Amino acid sequence: MPICKLNDVKQSISDGQRLLGLDIGKKTIGLALSDAGLKIATPVKILYRTKFTPDVAELFELVDEQNVGGLVLGWPLNMDGSAGPRCDSTRDFAYALMRIRDIPVFLQDERLSTHAVESAMIAADMTRNKRAVRRDALAAGWILQSALDAIHDGVITQD
Repeated sequence: MPICKLNDVKQSISDGQRLLGLDIGKKTIGLALSDAGLKIATPVKILYRTKFTPDVAELFELVDEQNVGGLVLGWPLNMDGSAGPRCDSTRDFAYALMRIRDIPVFLQDERLSTHAVESAMIAADMTRNKRAVRRDALAAGWILQSALDAIHDGVITQD
């Protein structure tokens, strides 16, 4: 299965299935889940990366438990909109996931996601340690929520 476009979400997953948002970093993967109506994203947890096989096993365990029909990966474009090396590693990660399981994968622009959640946490007067623990899951929630909003608003900006 190729990487899908966001405007194909409703045709790619079954009614009642959820989407799982991923903010993929070198050391962690932030995870967020949508509701079954694909309207609200909720940060779930941070997966601390070890090796690919056990990381993916834990990821797909969550997919199975939560009736997830598709994955929304943060697409780390450069600020000018160009794709850089981080996009290459995200694309490689997506294809590695799809080799293990035939699941729709969607990409969502993640520019400024970490900055947005970091600013909100600072405004809420969170300590640096508390921010570090929550940042990636909140960024995954931000990425997933922006994808859900684009799906419902019919504003798909991805190529």
